[in-house]
Amino acid sequence: MRVLVTGSAGQLGSELVRILGERGTIVMGGDRPGIDITQAGSIATAFGLFEPTVVINCAAWTAVDDAEESEAAALQVNGVAPGLLAAACAATGAWMVQVSTDYVFAGDASSPYAESATPAPLTAYGRTKLAGEIAVCDVLPESHYIVRTAWLYGLSGNNFARTMLKLEKERDTVSVVTDQIGQPTYARDLAHQIIALIDAHPEPGIFHGTNAGAVSWHEFAKAVFEGAGADPKRVQPTDSSSFVRPAPRPAYSVLGHDAWAQVGLAPMRDWREALQAAFEDGLSA
Repeated sequence: MRVLVTGSAGQLGSELVRILGERGTIVMGGDRPGIDITQAGSIATAFGLFEPTVVINCAAWTAVDDAEESEAAALQVNGVAPGLLAAACAATGAWMVQVSTDYVFAGDASSPYAESATPAPLTAYGRTKLAGEIAVCDVLPESHYIVRTAWLYGLSGNNFARTMLKLEKERDTVSVVTDQIGQPTYARDLAHQIIALIDAHPEPGIFHGTNAGAVSWHEFAKAVFEGAGADPKRVQPTDSSSFVRPAPRPAYSVLGHDAWAQVGLAPMRDWREALQAAFEDGLSA
């Protein structure tokens, strides 16, 4: 197995490259400027040099608010580029893992979204990521996995957990919303889950790659403070009306995990266990 990880400088991509490399898998990480997945020529060069048998696409336009005013640009990265990668995979017989998002759903459910639930994105980011899913499924109907994740955090990069740790040092209190519910997901856990998926090599399909359980941003922030040895009472409750943004945030981002059991794989562990592990692994501001 030869694995190409695009978006390898990000918090998920970097974990994939590290874990795969440590276990002896032949892996190449690619990110701008080394590889530009919006350009077919750049993809062809990478494929010619490395000859991957599996491509894991972690590259994405993740600036959710900016996408509202730059949807065409976001679509090139999130929608068109996955199709170009898929075309290169189709030409060479490689499989592809496309990392997607909870934003493909409206966020108005009251029970976890099944993998088979009908997408209904409300934001430019969600629409462009859904376009990427569709492109990959269309070009690689027999050799793809879609892995949707949410509330991702890791030991590097910009993410909610690290922001809370930074604010804990800078402010007496922080205000965090109670009316958005989701699943904090540790990037290292997701990397291991994706690797388990490609190792098992089941039939093509959609999988929800999030840690188990459900919690509000407010409760997650309190848990982060506790993990850092700080008083969780310093995290004050508020609601989304206090943080009006160009792109509406899903009120409910809880994803179901039935597809893992259907292919004989265990779903990811509870978010609380994952957060504790992240601190043990060195999570800091």
